[in-house]
Amino acid sequence: MKMHDHPDINYPAYEWPEGKRCAVVFSLDLDAESPFLWASRGQDIRHLGEIEQRRFGPRQGLANVVRLFGEYGIQGSFYVPGVVAETYPQLLPFLLEHGHEIAHHGYYHERIEAIPPAQARDYLLKAQALFKAQTGRTGLGHRAPSWEMTADFLQVLEQSGVSYDSSLMGFDHPYHVGNMVEVPVQWTSDDALYFRYTNSTRDKTHPANPVAVLESWIEEFEGVRETGGLFMVTIHDWISGRGQRLRLLRKLIEHVRRDPQVWWARADEVAAWHAASANAGRFRVPAHAIQTHFESQD
Repeated sequence: MKMHDHPDINYPAYEWPEGKRCAVVFSLDLDAESPFLWASRGQDIRHLGEIEQRRFGPRQGLANVVRLFGEYGIQGSFYVPGVVAETYPQLLPFLLEHGHEIAHHGYYHERIEAIPPAQARDYLLKAQALFKAQTGRTGLGHRAPSWEMTADFLQVLEQSGVSYDSSLMGFDHPYHVGNMVEVPVQWTSDDALYFRYTNSTRDKTHPANPVAVLESWIEEFEGVRETGGLFMVTIHDWISGRGQRLRLLRKLIEHVRRDPQVWWARADEVAAWHAASANAGRFRVPAHAIQTHFESQD
């Protein structure tokens, strides 16, 4: 039933392959220690607490997640900062060996809008060269650190041969931002929102109860399933690679698996489907930032 005839506020239903009801992607932002190093750049780092906590990810957490995915035949999408791939050169080949997607996640986990455009471009090119040297892969996907983006950098991604972006959330299914395919994320199903804790001044409370988070994520999945969207789960190596959160993920996977009308996919597969389907012409928004200002009152 149409609520309004204007196309900008009344889009059609999204069409998934083979009549599937919705899609599910399990993604992992493999940050390791990169955000800590970026935030601490130029400083004399003497404390080991947070950096060791984060290094649990590539040392043990990543293998735990890959093992869990393997039990259920899940192929995930892993977004890796360049400096992490450089520090752990066996990491990208390990992920490819297990059938997972590798994609870019900045070089130093830098926030795109906080650095000069030329520097952001140089970091992307540096990451692309490193990934190609380690794996031979080019034309990979991209997810911006901290999920922030600029219109200018979207153009850089396109010009640099990036196949899709996964940083924004303007729809609950894939869409185009300008000429770039966007595979949207969702804060509600990001583990860092609930479990990131490093005993620093930015921590406002203790980690959440995983039982409550599981209930929230199941509700999010059920809601997305009803609307026919994309359920994008985002976890982190150093957070969800630990026992408590692995149990949460197992229970979530078991719940989602009950519906045979779910399309389990990697983000690159979702992006490719969107670009080649009729959806590509139906869901497209301009790649410009909306600037607001307030006029002074006399």
